[in-house]
Amino acid sequence: MSTKVIISVDFEVYGRVQGVFFRKFTQEQGKKLGLKGWCMNTEAGTVTGVMEGEQRQVEAMKKWLQETGSPMSKIDKAVFKNEKKLDNYTYKDFSVRR
Repeated sequence: MSTKVIISVDFEVYGRVQGVFFRKFTQEQGKKLGLKGWCMNTEAGTVTGVMEGEQRQVEAMKKWLQETGSPMSKIDKAVFKNEKKLDNYTYKDFSVRR
């Protein structure tokens, strides 16, 4: 019997990521991948958040945040930090914070 390992990662995405529906698309992609967490705009013009899920889900979301984003966004870079294993999910779903 294999127990699923849940990974938590903080992320911040730089570039033209505000005013281009980046949070909405991030929420949709997170839900599509089965991730839990949140994202929000920062005063510095970035989008930041936390994602929780299995390793392969988290890796897929990292790739999406680095390369895809919303159709009108222009991603300069995505930074990931504080990666850790969790016993249980912290969040119920993937939400947009305001």
